[in-house]
Amino acid sequence: MLKEFRTFIARGNVLDLAVAVIIGAAFGKIVTSLTDDILMPLIGKVFGGLDFSSYFIVLGEVPAALAGSSDYEALKKAGVPLLGYGEFITVAVNFLIIAFIIFLLIRSVNRMMPKPAEAAAEEAAEIALLREIRDELRSRKG
Repeated sequence: MLKEFRTFIARGNVLDLAVAVIIGAAFGKIVTSLTDDILMPLIGKVFGGLDFSSYFIVLGEVPAALAGSSDYEALKKAGVPLLGYGEFITVAVNFLIIAFIIFLLIRSVNRMMPKPAEAAAEEAAEIALLREIRDELRSRKG
């Protein structure tokens, strides 16, 4: 069983997947920082100093110690049911940034790769040339 496991892990696609997950997690942290520390404050500034992370609706009872508090994290930690739409906006912006970057990467890779029609046309020209050579060789023998 250990030998099978070692063989499984040594496959290239498993290692590639592991590297992709690690890089993806690191990239996610970068995008989260970009969103939380740069973009959302700029968006907040444009819209009059809004801080999206503090936008929420209290759905349950607030403990007396936190009555009147607008600290989303403290209320969440205390177990108060909250509808944190500001946090959702931040996460949605993170998603859009990641999706756009992935779109740009895939678009770039697709532009670098040969198009199937071009490859088929090149293959067809090569096949035609090989047929001509074959026919010429046949005519010389006969």
